[in-house]
Amino acid sequence: MLVTTIGKLRLERPGMVASGIMDETGHSMTRMLRSGAGAVVTKSIGTQPNKGHPNPTFTEVKSGFINAMGLPNPGIELFGKEMEVAVKSGKIVGSVYGASPEEFSYLAGKMEDYGATAVELNLSCPHATGYGMELGTDPDIIKSIVSAVKSSVTIPVWTKLTPNTHQIKELAIAVEMAGGDAVVAINTVKAMAISPQLGKPILSNKFGGLSGPAIRSIGVRAVFDIKTVVSIPIIGVGGITDWKDAVQYLMAGACAFQIGSAIGTKGVEVFDIINADLERFMKDYGYKKIDSMVGVAHE
Repeated sequence: MLVTTIGKLRLERPGMVASGIMDETGHSMTRMLRSGAGAVVTKSIGTQPNKGHPNPTFTEVKSGFINAMGLPNPGIELFGKEMEVAVKSGKIVGSVYGASPEEFSYLAGKMEDYGATAVELNLSCPHATGYGMELGTDPDIIKSIVSAVKSSVTIPVWTKLTPNTHQIKELAIAVEMAGGDAVVAINTVKAMAISPQLGKPILSNKFGGLSGPAIRSIGVRAVFDIKTVVSIPIIGVGGITDWKDAVQYLMAGACAFQIGSAIGTKGVEVFDIINADLERFMKDYGYKKIDSMVGVAHE
């Protein structure tokens, strides 16, 4: 009942681990697959090791979290060891970031070599200079990157978009025009928290990305908007904590969804809980498959 398809990719369960949590090591990714996730998206990986921003990089706010990690990662060469462990247990989507079409293509090719089921292009991180959102708010740049990656790999190419723009529909259209296989929406919302006691920003980077329940409605609206302009699959992400949140994304137009912050607040069992509750809802309301819910809010 929970089987879904993202283009030609079949998932036994519609929920995936979003990039950035419980996806740094082969063993942590394996644990998430065994905990009910249909797939795991890796931490965003670059060409070289990156320490990221100095602490503090994370803070809790009302209804969410703000982080400015700065894309810390071991680099694509070392990450191959983690992929070797993870791909034995299920579907792994390799998240990559770069500063040029050539860099993205190289990284995507390495992920394919490592056995990734698909590659997710991080064109939306709001707190990394020269990467992410700085590239991903220009439709022409998106086209050039997606086109280059599509010509260098045979696995599906997904593009994760930023909500920090007035033209997310145009960005999604650019992905489709370049041959992209799916759109992932959304990444975190650019935000800041200030300490009244210290009189300065809490994070060392001053601003970061807001995640958690606070951004769910923004994500649902983005998916709904994107569904009106593209025909390629959409993967919803942002603030999902239970089956009701997941269903909102599906009915807005997503065929699958990703969960991040809720893994930290509810534990790894969040996938099994959502899977069971989602099956119960589908049975009660006569939905025989995930596909029958996708986009019903547009009808």
